[in-house]
Amino acid sequence: MDIDKIRGDFPILGKNIIYFDNAATTLTPKQVLDSVYNYYTNYRANIYRGIYKLSLRASKEYDKAREKVASFIKCKPEELIFNRNTSEGINQVALSLKFEKGDRVITTAIEHHSNLLPWMKLRDKGVEIDFVFPDKEGKLNPRDFKERINDKTKIVAVTHISNVLGIKNPVERIGKICKKEDILFIVDGAQSAPHIPINVKKIGCDFFAFSGHKMLAPTGIGALYMKYDLVNELNPACIGGGTIKDVSLSEYSLMDSVVKWESGTPNISGAIGFGRAVDYINSIGMKNIERYEGKLTKMLLKELSNIDNVIIYGTKDYKDKIGIITFNIEGINAHEVAKILDERNNICVRSGYHCTMPLFKNVIKANESVRVSLYLYNTIDEINTFLSMIRTLA
Repeated sequence: MDIDKIRGDFPILGKNIIYFDNAATTLTPKQVLDSVYNYYTNYRANIYRGIYKLSLRASKEYDKAREKVASFIKCKPEELIFNRNTSEGINQVALSLKFEKGDRVITTAIEHHSNLLPWMKLRDKGVEIDFVFPDKEGKLNPRDFKERINDKTKIVAVTHISNVLGIKNPVERIGKICKKEDILFIVDGAQSAPHIPINVKKIGCDFFAFSGHKMLAPTGIGALYMKYDLVNELNPACIGGGTIKDVSLSEYSLMDSVVKWESGTPNISGAIGFGRAVDYINSIGMKNIERYEGKLTKMLLKELSNIDNVIIYGTKDYKDKIGIITFNIEGINAHEVAKILDERNNICVRSGYHCTMPLFKNVIKANESVRVSLYLYNTIDEINTFLSMIRTLA
């Protein structure tokens, strides 16, 4: 990987910042920005509605973007729904399934609120939520899921990689359990899709939700993988323009494709940008990205672990993690640490609960934390600058 060349593709990095908040949102390369600009200046039109040249081209580019993003996670284009983000994808599933009083959902105590609140809201319908807890290192045991499944269990919802602990969860083993028990399985892939190769068929999930803005694409664009037979079997909660095959004053019928899940005018430029982001990532290679980030993570985790008064949450084995490390410095508020890093060295980190309050209250048992999250354009020099500041503060 030519890191200098890669960094040259990100205009904002020329502003003398160290960007370590990639778990929240990533930066955007010129190539993606150019693809969005090209849409707005050369073929700005709605899709699937016009037979004039601009509309036909916009439709073609939108479809090409779907093919690229689908290929990225090893599914068919007919199984990939464009939406706004991971949160919307999970809500689309929760709202489309038919739940009855007494049905059960199994999830975990380490979930982002996006893979927690949509299921908790179902309690209004009498649905029961069961939580699997991790071990002291933050790791989930597939056996705990197997033990909780019964004939009332409707779906299992698990994050592939925790946005706080950075741990790679055993989703393939959980997927096999769900398949054997004939239980639906949804994976929150917001933190995994940008960093490790994804094969939804190998995972064995029925749904896989992820966001473009966490993998170099614009904000406001995401995707939901939905197993082909479920695309037409389930009905979306939100319908309208572009979703119908026929409508009268007495009835309507929906399209027999993923289009029925994309009501109204979608984020066309965002989808095109998403496809271009996938091109960019593929040009570098997911294996190369994973290997490089592993090198950075190993270094950061080792050095941070050796600093007195620094408390790291989750496993300290870099092989089980991606580049997300969450910590506190004894005696200093997390927000104060983040503020000092920004003011003194333009280092951007996240502080707070990271949209995982139950994880902090029930597992970590801490009042907020500092989070460092790495990506393909970060460097060893940046990590050394960060570590020097942490040593001073600690």
